[in-house]
Amino acid sequence: MNTVQQQQQQQHKINSTLNELYNEAKYDQLRIMKAFANVQNRTMQPNDFKEAYLAITKSQGADLVKLIAQNNLKNIVEFGTSFGISTLFLAQAAIKTEGNIITTELIESKAEKAKENFKKAGVDSFIELRIGNAIETLKNHNKVVDFLLLDGWKDLYLPVFKILEPNFHKGTIIYVDNAEMSDTQAFLKTISKNNKFRLQSKNQGKVVLIHQN
Repeated sequence: MNTVQQQQQQQHKINSTLNELYNEAKYDQLRIMKAFANVQNRTMQPNDFKEAYLAITKSQGADLVKLIAQNNLKNIVEFGTSFGISTLFLAQAAIKTEGNIITTELIESKAEKAKENFKKAGVDSFIELRIGNAIETLKNHNKVVDFLLLDGWKDLYLPVFKILEPNFHKGTIIYVDNAEMSDTQAFLKTISKNNKFRLQSKNQGKVVLIHQN
């Protein structure tokens, strides 16, 4: 089997796994409503959504693959694995660029399920999944970051960004999901004040790309 055939086989396994996960995620709205119903007189916490997929859309996933592949980005970091849907799109891109992925997830039950999904999709060999608070799991990161996906708990966007910033370079792209949310807006406002970076809005303001000048 040649390299092209191997890549096609890998992509098929990823797509098959993604289809299964999206089928499971179709009831996410009910899971989210349940989470809100269970919260009384306190702030929402990540563990409240331990059963929710909170997945990016398929079109977002396709855009991620295209963006990473077109820019030949190899060293990929993701904040917010959940059950691994977004990570599998990153894997599709990493296959094209011969890259690798580090992804981090706070909730252990989600992380363990994501590991199973990566193995099922045949991409576990180039994905490193770190379990725990991203402030801890990424604090000693000392490798170049070509692409950063911010899709975890929104009030941690800035701390995670600051931790990884020394590893950015002129070609680094930071993909900020849920850009319309208030906590994300506060993060983007802070970054916009730094002339080192420029912001590009996409998907009707739901996504913002941060580029280093």
